[in-house]
Amino acid sequence: MESFYADCTTRLHRALDNQIKEFGKLRTGRASSTLVEDIRVDYYGTPTPINQLASVSIPDSRTISIQPWDRNGFSSIEKAILKSDLGLTPINDGKAIRISIPTLTEERRKDLVKMAKKYTEDAKIAQRNVRREMNDVLKKMKNDKEINEDEMHKAQDEIQKITDDASKQADRILAEKEKEIMEI
Repeated sequence: MESFYADCTTRLHRALDNQIKEFGKLRTGRASSTLVEDIRVDYYGTPTPINQLASVSIPDSRTISIQPWDRNGFSSIEKAILKSDLGLTPINDGKAIRISIPTLTEERRKDLVKMAKKYTEDAKIAQRNVRREMNDVLKKMKNDKEINEDEMHKAQDEIQKITDDASKQADRILAEKEKEIMEI
């Protein structure tokens, strides 16, 4: 049963990892390389992430600098950034592409908090799905006479406890992100 609980915990934490990854893509008024890393650039007909075409650095808290390794990549990277839903405008100075992160308005901050809440709810839905799948496995084990009914209920209680802990963690992550977004 210990490996069963460990598997459940691992799967629940994957949902949290995904939530954190999605939060990294939210523009909070501070420069972060995660904002642009996953943007796909049409590079010689192949969609390629920016971080495979250029070095991405953060020279200061409001600027992202992208230095393509291939001079031919400048225009493709600029187009991809403009097409992304980040609302950022790249500036090409011939050596690097710079992106200035504007300060956020109160309305935009509230929209970002709504998006963060949506990502958290998605994580919780994934966690509930894991719990349901694990409970289904337990019921099958009981039907196959691998465990008795008392063991099944005890395991279901443990899975519920693990799921509740993961859900509380998702809420803590959301609270931290909400505080970061609303910070001026």
